[in-house]
Amino acid sequence: MSDFWLYVRLGLEHVLDWNAYDHTLFIIALCASYTLKTWRHALVLVTLFTLGHSVSLALATYQVVTIDSSWVEFLIPVTILATAVVTIVHALKKKMLSTGLVFGVLTFFFGMIHGFGFAGYFKMINDGNILTHLLEFALGIELAQVIIASVVIVLGYSFQELLNLKKIYWVVTLSAIVIILSTPMLVENWIF
Repeated sequence: MSDFWLYVRLGLEHVLDWNAYDHTLFIIALCASYTLKTWRHALVLVTLFTLGHSVSLALATYQVVTIDSSWVEFLIPVTILATAVVTIVHALKKKMLSTGLVFGVLTFFFGMIHGFGFAGYFKMINDGNILTHLLEFALGIELAQVIIASVVIVLGYSFQELLNLKKIYWVVTLSAIVIILSTPMLVENWIF
């Protein structure tokens, strides 16, 4: 049972680590346009991201797929920036992001990119019970991402309903902050 909590905690810490805030920025950008009424849509996307993360982690751990880490480190901020930009575009068009097939597949794919970024470390700490530890780790990731999504949605409610801030201002401002914070990651990991 102690291994269970070890890997769940590892998943939680992987997402909630302030020194590695890429997951946090991605989830903020992903959930910026959702409200208390549409939280289920956000949960579906968060779970698709976790599933993508888990699939790529499994593929890398079982050595089915190997990707150069410099590409992964470059693509992680690209996924964050792309999500923030899409969120802004949808807000300016006054359309809420949906959990439609295209956006769901894109979120799953972005989760795969983030999962490849952790694969090396996961292989190093794994003691041989790969599938069980992957599931425990995924549970920790999902819990952490749900916490972040909940905070974003509650803050959005607070700013929009209690402080009368228009939704478009909330979404664009939050997404712009994500762009500002993720741009240095892109510059630092630029591969061209």
